[in-house]
Amino acid sequence: MSLLEVRNVSQHFGELRAVNDVSLAVEAGELHAIIGPNGAGKTTFFNMISGFYRPTKGHIVFDGTDVTAVPPQRRVAMGMARTFQITEVFRELTVRENLRVAVEVTQGLRLKVFRSRQMVRATRERVDELLEAGGLTDKAKRYVGELSHGDQRSTEIMMALALRPKLLLLDEPAAGMGNQETYDTALLIRRLHRAQKLTIILVEHDMRVIFNLADRITVLTEGVVLEQGTPDEIAASEKVQVAYLGEKREGA
Repeated sequence: MSLLEVRNVSQHFGELRAVNDVSLAVEAGELHAIIGPNGAGKTTFFNMISGFYRPTKGHIVFDGTDVTAVPPQRRVAMGMARTFQITEVFRELTVRENLRVAVEVTQGLRLKVFRSRQMVRATRERVDELLEAGGLTDKAKRYVGELSHGDQRSTEIMMALALRPKLLLLDEPAAGMGNQETYDTALLIRRLHRAQKLTIILVEHDMRVIFNLADRITVLTEGVVLEQGTPDEIAASEKVQVAYLGEKREGA
């Protein structure tokens, strides 16, 4: 059984069919990208996977459990973590403090006033692991609000990783970045995917990121699946070329 199975889901807002009868299967350890033109239904589909929208019809199964009606916070507890298009961090705290908050939530320590030395040490060691994995060790004491957009995004991704997710959902992680920041963010995602064998679903507009990272790609257009396949298969698809370029490329 796949780690995530989306079975014929639809999302209707009155007469508008934002997503219509879409299915998707993501295997453990896979990096699956979702792409499509503006208005294709990507964000709506992503919101259904993470629990912010309940499908009008269809089912979502995560790690063998039907989570169609499960709210976002419970999906997080089950092992599903998400980042957002607009970076969600505590700008007034340092990088280390941001990560510590995330680790303490995961360890159930936020409401504990008294903590043993063992608890404090375990938290510190886990934060150190995340700083190193995210390439943030030398920025640990800096306030997040002072950092570049790329480093803020890295901090957010590592906060999500603090939850030890089985599935990480990344919503346009390279949005608003220059070339170097995009490159660095893509390297981080590749490292997390390969070194930690992390399962990732990625929505992104930058095709350089998609085709360099994804194992498989789902293309949405007007709320339906246009094509699914490997990066090579998607790049060669006439239907995808028409959807993005408006016409078939010469020689394709």
